Amino acid sequence: MSGQITISIWLFLLLVSITLLAVLDRILIPSSRWFLRRRINRVLEEIGTRLDIEIRPFQLTKRQVLIDRLIYDPTVIEAIKAHAKEKDYPLEVVQKKVVTYAKEIVPSFNAYFYFRIGYWIAKKIARLLYRVRVGLFEDDLYKGIDPDSTVVFIMNHRSNMDYILVAFLAAERTTLSYAVGEWAKIWPLHMLFRFMGAFFVRRHSGNALYRRVLERYIHMATQQGVCQAVFLEGGLSRDGNLQESRLGLMDYMLRNFDPGKDRDIIFIPVGINYDRTIEDRSLLRSLDPEAKKRNLWFVFRTSVVFILKNLTRMLVSRWRRFGYACVNFGSPVSTKAYAAKRQINFMELERSRRFPEIKNLCDSLMAQIADVVPIVPVSIVSRFFLENRDRELTFTQIEQGCRSLLIKMKDNGAPIIETAHSTRKQAISEAVALMLLRGMIDEIQGFFTCDPQEISLLEYYANPLNHWLTK
Repeated sequence: MSGQITISIWLFLLLVSITLLAVLDRILIPSSRWFLRRRINRVLEEIGTRLDIEIRPFQLTKRQVLIDRLIYDPTVIEAIKAHAKEKDYPLEVVQKKVVTYAKEIVPSFNAYFYFRIGYWIAKKIARLLYRVRVGLFEDDLYKGIDPDSTVVFIMNHRSNMDYILVAFLAAERTTLSYAVGEWAKIWPLHMLFRFMGAFFVRRHSGNALYRRVLERYIHMATQQGVCQAVFLEGGLSRDGNLQESRLGLMDYMLRNFDPGKDRDIIFIPVGINYDRTIEDRSLLRSLDPEAKKRNLWFVFRTSVVFILKNLTRMLVSRWRRFGYACVNFGSPVSTKAYAAKRQINFMELERSRRFPEIKNLCDSLMAQIADVVPIVPVSIVSRFFLENRDRELTFTQIEQGCRSLLIKMKDNGAPIIETAHSTRKQAISEAVALMLLRGMIDEIQGFFTCDPQEISLLEYYANPLNHWLTK
């Protein structure tokens, strides 16, 4: 009985691998799932006591269940049959496409990741780069919102930082589900956004089948009360002005909305503004039809240099944050109240009549967004320099001129928060220093002038104030 058995090394490794897999499958994985599930449940219990807008069961449903529900939705099934007949494709081929679309769109919301990791990352990044401020917040009005309603934050789109900034500021009250474009599919960003509840959208897709799948997902999420955030402009503002509203996502939310049976949809206008948007020069360059298209290597190289330069400044204690990042929240708009006032039912309207009505609603929301876009120091200073572009200015003249602009905007109804003279003077001084650092203005022996080559950049930052100065 003391004999030995000799086996090949490959067989030994195979047996060891099978043993390890068995240990993982029967012991380690179940215990890890139990541990993670307990942590997630603890987070859900904690945040359930402090969120104004609760996490919906739809968000906690397993992702595969949502995918199955989407691909077997009756409307999607009809679209599959119609597409297969039109293109003369086998039904299975079209069904496989729809499965791909559904997996691409449906998020994988993770409450623990959202509140313990995502929120921490968003807070650290936002506060590292900016002085974050919330100017207006209609708290009393928000307390009166029916907790069973679907809340949709409607925002202007200044920077890709908007996703991080608003998610961080809203996390004390709710979770947000964003629509993000193809740029966010880059590894590992796609996993981060998916865990944060974002769903991916092919913004310029002309594929009718894809659009139908996307429509049904948005309808499902809206009907189930998922709090969402929508950039009504559809993309980044390239010149600082508010752009024309895009109606697609709004139409998906409203085309099947029944005010008599469905939960109300509450739109909350949100205005965002920055002393500096990281993409400003790239956005302005995209408006120049003669500008040469830059390749991916140039973009990558420029981004790396930008990051390394700022990290170096941090190490030698010369780091300066990018000024203020401000968010204002406006008054909520009830879809049921709006429809009753207009005596319309979006569900009963044909496309030719529905779209003009949706555009009217979107234009009204865009006007409310414009009214709550924060007035930040760089915007004010930029406006003053544009009005005095041929003059040499002292700091005292800049301060007095900015004060006159603030008074004029306040008289026109702008949301200006009163501050002490010393605080306002310091904010203007910091804005001037930031603009000098970026080469937007020049200083010679205590006199400041705007750089003629940076007029378009000054206009970019001044444009959000235009409607307050032309009334």
